[in-house]
Amino acid sequence: MIVAQKQLINRQIKSPQVFLIDHENNKLGLTDTYDALQLAESVELDLVVVSQGADAPVAKILNYGKLQYQQKKRQSQSARPTVKEVRLRPNIGVSDYQLSIDKAVQWLTKGDSVKFLIRLRGREHQYRDRAAEMLDRIANDLSQVGKIQTLDKRALVIQVIPA
Repeated sequence: MIVAQKQLINRQIKSPQVFLIDHENNKLGLTDTYDALQLAESVELDLVVVSQGADAPVAKILNYGKLQYQQKKRQSQSARPTVKEVRLRPNIGVSDYQLSIDKAVQWLTKGDSVKFLIRLRGREHQYRDRAAEMLDRIANDLSQVGKIQTLDKRALVIQVIPA
């Protein structure tokens, strides 16, 4: 569980003066808290303390609900997994292979790393060399957008990180 620091808004601000930043990002300097609240109410926004300063806190006029939404969105994006996994078979069709490569390129450009696993079943183990060739082909196809982090031909795994 992540505990977010509660920000002081509107009437919760007890400091007599604040360094004020208005809704258009203009620095208005040291202002009485009461005057800052009046200004925030006149534009129908909230006065939010964004930083506790040594002399006076820094307060900004903005939409508090929108700020909370953006913080929550940013937090969930940072928590998403960064390793995407693609499982392939050695006798995959050309269009399916190309689709997997295109998806991997998309993920690599976003900043995620991609792990390719080639699965062999039954008699496919006799043609292990085809799977190794496929790993080399994947490495070659993704060399423009990523770097190979690991290439294990024994386990038939390749991991590519963004370049």
